[in-house]
Amino acid sequence: MATVLKRGRDAAARADDLSKVRQTVEGILADIEARGDAAVRELSVRFDSWDREDYRLSDQEIEGCLSQLTKRDLDDIRFAQEQVRNFAQHQKDALKDIEVETLPGIVLGHKNIPVNSVGCYVPGGKYPLLASAHMSVVTAKVAGVKRIVTCAPPYLGKPAPAIVAAQHLAGADVIYCLGGVQAVGAMALGTQTIEPVDMLVGPGNAFVAEAKRQLYGRVGIDLFAGPTETLVIADETVDGELCATDLLGQAEHGPNSPAILLTTSEKLARETMAEVERLLDILPTAAIARQAWADYGEVIVCESDEEMVREADRIASEHVQVMTRDPDYFLANMTNYGALFLGPRTNVSFGDKVIGTNHTLPTLKSARYTGGLWVGKFLKTCTYQKVLTDEASAMIGAYCSRLCMLEGFAGHAEQANIRVRRYGGRNVPYATAVE
Repeated sequence: MATVLKRGRDAAARADDLSKVRQTVEGILADIEARGDAAVRELSVRFDSWDREDYRLSDQEIEGCLSQLTKRDLDDIRFAQEQVRNFAQHQKDALKDIEVETLPGIVLGHKNIPVNSVGCYVPGGKYPLLASAHMSVVTAKVAGVKRIVTCAPPYLGKPAPAIVAAQHLAGADVIYCLGGVQAVGAMALGTQTIEPVDMLVGPGNAFVAEAKRQLYGRVGIDLFAGPTETLVIADETVDGELCATDLLGQAEHGPNSPAILLTTSEKLARETMAEVERLLDILPTAAIARQAWADYGEVIVCESDEEMVREADRIASEHVQVMTRDPDYFLANMTNYGALFLGPRTNVSFGDKVIGTNHTLPTLKSARYTGGLWVGKFLKTCTYQKVLTDEASAMIGAYCSRLCMLEGFAGHAEQANIRVRRYGGRNVPYATAVE
């Protein structure tokens, strides 16, 4: 049985936090829908101290941001985007349009059709998270999306040069310097100056995530996202410093970011907790990471790899770092995770920034039923049917008619019957199942 050496805040306290966020976001979205640009401007001033006549960046402003970065900076951004583009293209190549004759004269098929317009949110109020531009814009481009709009908040009172560069180099068609609920609300609902999109993607804080949840249905979304989560699965083949580094490397995202250690070694568990405390004394982002570890950090000791798999699937974490003697065992047996990072040579940061897999991943246990953002999220798999012969229409019509009458749908049955009469030469009375 698993033994918990450290536990975070209880579920009731977390639920109370979410309730407060939900009410706040509901009011903000209603205000944006009612007043459009005026509400967006007031909210931007209120939350970001950022006001301008037009939040869309001009070509000159974009070029100005690029000019503030070094050649190395720009080359690094291009390298990261090429890795994301390459993997997304391989994923797209695996998705095929199909057309098959399932019965003589009956042809079924599907097409993978890109969404027409997408709004990509790029977080950047606390840290300029340019990697999120790679993950959303580049992937949408590979999918074939025609219009890609991006929003990122101001950073230190102005557009963040690195984020703007990443958005532009990734291929964004329109770039806004606008953050928070007002950004995703404006993209989804539209205002007097901002044209609405069909889909919202990208990570964000708890308010942005809740806004996407409330807007789902009006627009599509990539997934329901919460605070960054990391789960480290380790045994005695690694040391406490490595485990603590990987835990705190994600805990710095925010004060409510869960960081959990699963291990079969109590010795490693205690060493890791000690290393966490040591590293928190020197980590520049310790103020955030310390609160996350205090409130959301957990350490669980299991009896076997099998029990660690069960616990990991129960937790269903966004990021899962596996550092054991046989990491492929977890690849073969785990079912609930956003992304796996297998072996001590890789880590979550590689996936977040540069290696090529997408870092927009499911949180809050949604890994039980969905994967993360990928090229397929921007594609609608739409089916079509063709009946090529009179014989096929009459044959399938007879089956359809009888099945419709089993359900009591006389009008449905007549859609079939009229074709049996016309193409099969059979005299079928209205709303009577074909014998």
